[in-house]
Amino acid sequence: MAYTAQFLNEAAKILSQLDHHAIDRIVESLAALRRRGGRLFVLGVGGGAGHASHAVNDFRKIAGIEAYAPTDNVSELTARVNDEGWETVFVSWLKGSRLHRGDMVFVFSVGGGDLDHHISPNLVRALQYAREVGAGICGIVGRDGGFTRTVADACVVVPTVNPATVTPHTEALQAGVWHLLVSHPSLQAATTKLESVREGVKK
Repeated sequence: MAYTAQFLNEAAKILSQLDHHAIDRIVESLAALRRRGGRLFVLGVGGGAGHASHAVNDFRKIAGIEAYAPTDNVSELTARVNDEGWETVFVSWLKGSRLHRGDMVFVFSVGGGDLDHHISPNLVRALQYAREVGAGICGIVGRDGGFTRTVADACVVVPTVNPATVTPHTEALQAGVWHLLVSHPSLQAATTKLESVREGVKK
């Protein structure tokens, strides 16, 4: 019980410290992306890869943004890793997708990428390429934000309140923030099923 209370109290503290302005900047960036008809490419590894797949569904279905995640195509992902290596897997995929300045790359990562410490070098290479072609960059990351924070147009850094639980807290709050994004009045284009059913019952 003591650990449960501690974990939830820390989560509440993190929520209270989230940068509202950074979240609003991501909302504005995504709204602009949709207006210009750009595509959203969502990148993540590990838990971030799972987030990417879920978020792509939400951005497409709820926010009406054309979105893709390279980790959804296991055959291409593993072929590129096998033939080219892990570090370039995302940048190669972005090149194959003809990433251009009207598009955006969105990162889910705990560390944000750091070449010096070999933390998610595939994300760093992808972001370097996004900057080269002039594509937008947004992210929801943990710790100090890593490379993602230094190059992003808008980035939410999930505060660290306990170094021992950085990963679970960051990944949990990433899901909370992207759900905030797609349900934001400036982005939500379609009502989700359960909410529409409840509205119908009330009437």
